[in-house]
Amino acid sequence: MDYMRQALDLAELGLGRTSPNPAVGAVLVRDGMVVGRGCHTWAGVKHAEILALEEAGAQARGSTLYLNLEPCAHVGRTGPCAAALIQAQVAKVVVAAEDPNPAVSGRGLAMLREAGIEVELDEAHREEAERINMAFFHFMRTGLPLVTLKSAVTLDGKIAAPEDNSGWITSEQARAHVQKIRHIHDAILSGIGTVAADDPMLNDRSGLERARPLLRIVADSQLRIPLDSRLVESCENDVLVICTSVAPSARRAALEARGVEVIVADGPGGRPDLRQIVQILAERRYLSLMIEAGSKLNWAALESGIVDRIFFYYAPKILGGMQSLPVAGGLGRRSRTDAIRLNRVRLHQITESEFAVEAWIPREGR
Repeated sequence: MDYMRQALDLAELGLGRTSPNPAVGAVLVRDGMVVGRGCHTWAGVKHAEILALEEAGAQARGSTLYLNLEPCAHVGRTGPCAAALIQAQVAKVVVAAEDPNPAVSGRGLAMLREAGIEVELDEAHREEAERINMAFFHFMRTGLPLVTLKSAVTLDGKIAAPEDNSGWITSEQARAHVQKIRHIHDAILSGIGTVAADDPMLNDRSGLERARPLLRIVADSQLRIPLDSRLVESCENDVLVICTSVAPSARRAALEARGVEVIVADGPGGRPDLRQIVQILAERRYLSLMIEAGSKLNWAALESGIVDRIFFYYAPKILGGMQSLPVAGGLGRRSRTDAIRLNRVRLHQITESEFAVEAWIPREGR
């Protein structure tokens, strides 16, 4: 029986429900039987280890705990889980990954060892454990949110036709998959061009519980966003518009009167500073940002260096033509040798004829 597999599956149930904390699953086993399980959610407050201990009761003594992430050793909203495991007299703890949080960072495991509890690192599942909490690991290592550029494209790399753009590029199944990806992000960014053309909601339509509302961000240099747009009308302290200093103060006042937060962030070319947007999110402990925008903003994001990974959904279609918009427009790179390179490429089969490409922009140390 792969008990760590069960712990990883439990952890995945917490995705979108724990931010800014990591998603954790715990499985307690005694005499070959599962006696306790736990899955952390922000609303539930209690960590996965505590929930598993409570379910196991007296059977926790002498048991083995399987955990996707090192138990905490510091006091936050709850007491340290490592101390609770010691008190419950758990005999062994198997973890798939150490916690990158400097407040933990090996201290939880050290506490267990000092108390005589056997500790085992499950290297076989480490990569998957880190992937489940990729945004948390990224934030703890860099101090910045993980930024994903998502787009739906034709096989020839186009995202929009020059005239009629009614309908969808990808299938309903692909769009449902996008909602699952959107659900595990803390914030979403689009540009005023997309908002003006499509009047999107930019909301999480997965129907799944969230730890906090998805922060909807619009890059809008001159505050052209319509006051009757669906974004503004649906605002419940979850819409942020980033503009420049040339934006009319009257427009700012009108948006703020409707509950929209407006921040001035002057960037190159008279556009909002994307790096500053990422820094603002970091200061507010938003662990992840998803960009769903048009051709110009996509390229601006790539060129600014804020993008960590791409997630492109490919449909079996070809638009062709010189006027159809590419996934990333702007000036682009002037030679093939200067192309933005990616690694860790992974394919996701969406339907029989659709797939998504996930890839990472290399950074030092990864």
